[in-house]
Amino acid sequence: MTSSSSSTGNTMFAAAYGYPAPQEQEQEQEHEQQPPMTRDKPFGWLMVITGVIGWFASGALVLEKLEVLKDPGYKTACDINPWISCGAVMQTWQSSVFGFPNMFIGIVAFAVIITTGTAVLSGAKFARWYWLGLQTGVTLGFTFVVWLWSQALYSIHILCPLCMIVWAAMIPLFIWVTIRNVTHGVFRVPAGTAKILGDSGWIVTALLYVAAIATIFFAFIHVFAGTSGL
Repeated sequence: MTSSSSSTGNTMFAAAYGYPAPQEQEQEQEHEQQPPMTRDKPFGWLMVITGVIGWFASGALVLEKLEVLKDPGYKTACDINPWISCGAVMQTWQSSVFGFPNMFIGIVAFAVIITTGTAVLSGAKFARWYWLGLQTGVTLGFTFVVWLWSQALYSIHILCPLCMIVWAAMIPLFIWVTIRNVTHGVFRVPAGTAKILGDSGWIVTALLYVAAIATIFFAFIHVFAGTSGL
């Protein structure tokens, strides 16, 4: 009874003098302990920016695909040479894995990311099930991107610049959605593990970009060395 009265008194005192209530102070302290990138504003902007980049690249691919469907001889804006050609990649079965062009998936998926990011920026709070669902979607999307990347390098042997923009947007999106869910308790992990992930997010992101560039170099080393025979 005394404890309850004391808590109520502290809350009333804080409200009377314009100070944060004890519970609000605890929430603020917890918020400050989270990695800066996983806080609402930075994280919301990350989602909006990566979502917009991915959405516009997917949209450009849709427009180019429609032109190709109307005219098989159409040259897309990124048909540069035999190794860099969106049009050539669009002719492969990998570009329509599920029976329709892959870029339509991007249009819908990145719209969800933009909407979620905008909602987070406006102060919206989502339930744990929503973040689990978003994590599932982002993870599947990242896995699909890695597969498409491997197909482009080691099966098709042609790069699609617009596709690569979409893939590049997925890297920080996947990394930071995962770290955000870990540090906010959506996934139960030891505090030490959560801190390591929170502190190394951009390092992991940079390493993935470096790895992607390295795979391009070694997969197309014959082109860089001038021994492709073309």
